[in-house]
Amino acid sequence: MAEFYVVQSFSHAKGGMAADAPIQAQTASQARRMAERLAGRKAAVVAFVREGNVKTGDYEDPKLLATYGKLPEEIMELERAD
Repeated sequence: MAEFYVVQSFSHAKGGMAADAPIQAQTASQARRMAERLAGRKAAVVAFVREGNVKTGDYEDPKLLATYGKLPEEIMELERAD
């Protein structure tokens, strides 16, 4: 299985927040740095890692690396990565 590092930011929108396009990172530390930089200009940001197999489409649950801002409750309930 491969590890996929993703940074997902959210912008203010009518009635709440809207997800921006996700950004893939190469490492956990890069994902954390990207999330920290985006946090200064976005409503909320989350960085997470997910293990999976692209060929089969099988993926583990995502694990949080970093969070900034007020995120939706379902994101905050995710397990934190070590």
